[in-house]
Amino acid sequence: MTAPTWDPQQYLRHADHRTRPFRDLLARVPELPDAAAPRIADLGCGAGNVTALLAARWPLARITGYDNSPQMLDRARAHTTALLDFAEADATTWTPAEPHDLIISNALLQWVPGHADRLPGWLDALTPGGTLALQVPGNFDQPSHALMRELAESPRWRTRLGGRLRHTDAVLSPAGYLDRLTGPGRTADVWETTYLHLLHGRDAVLDWVKGTGLRPVLTALADDEQARDAFLAEYRDLLRAAYPEGPHGTVFPFRRIFAVAHRER
Repeated sequence: MTAPTWDPQQYLRHADHRTRPFRDLLARVPELPDAAAPRIADLGCGAGNVTALLAARWPLARITGYDNSPQMLDRARAHTTALLDFAEADATTWTPAEPHDLIISNALLQWVPGHADRLPGWLDALTPGGTLALQVPGNFDQPSHALMRELAESPRWRTRLGGRLRHTDAVLSPAGYLDRLTGPGRTADVWETTYLHLLHGRDAVLDWVKGTGLRPVLTALADDEQARDAFLAEYRDLLRAAYPEGPHGTVFPFRRIFAVAHRER
């Protein structure tokens, strides 16, 4: 199956809302073992805007942002400095070449089948006292995703889109992450938050998912503008019923799962 093609400009249209979970995750990351010049990896750096927040907190850190999207990396490299760089990598196979004080991943792992099996190796790659921090969406059972899947699997679209979209098993439950991240020499803090994003503009939820969850559909239909527009029209109408626009905007509940794991010194 073809990997989704990403559009940094579309993704960043809701940058304020998308960045808030990363800020909340970062707030729970303690001081790092090498306080002066820590080594940090940002897995799934995307457009680099959140990677820049790591550099702001740890100005002397050596930070590498990793992503497998050429489009995102092109945008991210605008944030390059002497200590901050970006490289192409796939989280399904990425292995640290050296010990890290912090490995952090924001809204990536839901795209990585079997990612839970990668977590022990990343924990082992931490320096003593290091941290592994992650955030994933936990809203795959909500209308934004459920309606998308149902439409893609409908008779009209099944041949072209069947099996392309993620289901609720794309991420673990909070308890599942706690179980995977806790063990001898390891502790973890796991929690979940449901944000009530107030989005503005006509069909704001559709505009949101065009930057993320809808990317596999847009990629599959990229060579057929008529089909793409037909799918979007059907999906738009479903979203309008599920997320009616109110007097102050459209309320878009979004649940996210967070985990911060530590390797003991």
